[in-house]
Amino acid sequence: MEIRPYEGTDSDAKQLWELKRGFELGLGEGTGADDKAEIYSEKLTDDYREKYLDWVGRCGADDERCVTVADASAKDDEATDGELAGYVFVLPARLAFIWDAAVLNEIFVRPEYRGTDVADDLMDAAVELARDQTIPLDRLVLDVDRENDRAKAFYDRHGFEHWGEMVARKL
Repeated sequence: MEIRPYEGTDSDAKQLWELKRGFELGLGEGTGADDKAEIYSEKLTDDYREKYLDWVGRCGADDERCVTVADASAKDDEATDGELAGYVFVLPARLAFIWDAAVLNEIFVRPEYRGTDVADDLMDAAVELARDQTIPLDRLVLDVDRENDRAKAFYDRHGFEHWGEMVARKL
């Protein structure tokens, strides 16, 4: 498994979008109100895809490590050639003032690669990037649903601690 920056090629873009869809749809599964899954699913339009991939490119222009992928390619196994197993997205340092800290925006691993240390490798890449950023507070922050026990256990294992609580309202 190679942990590398997202390259923005057609293949990377297609697979990153598949991973992003998995991330978004997973946000709506089993946590929150009954309509949460539908809300996340409805936003995944072609227009959203184009804007998301453009944003990824702009963030990557700041630091290519902002979006780091786990590339499951194997030279001797064409079935997985070019397959991305997961990704982590840390916002560029210029956006650190959103939280006065480094921001882990997204991390996602395909279900078939969970339990294989891919998420740990991606988290290590995120922490390394965050340590390299010049930020007001010496922290890496993220938003996690309080009902997502699997994610909370992962973050606990990586030394994250409760630090406030995010609330939201409809516009």
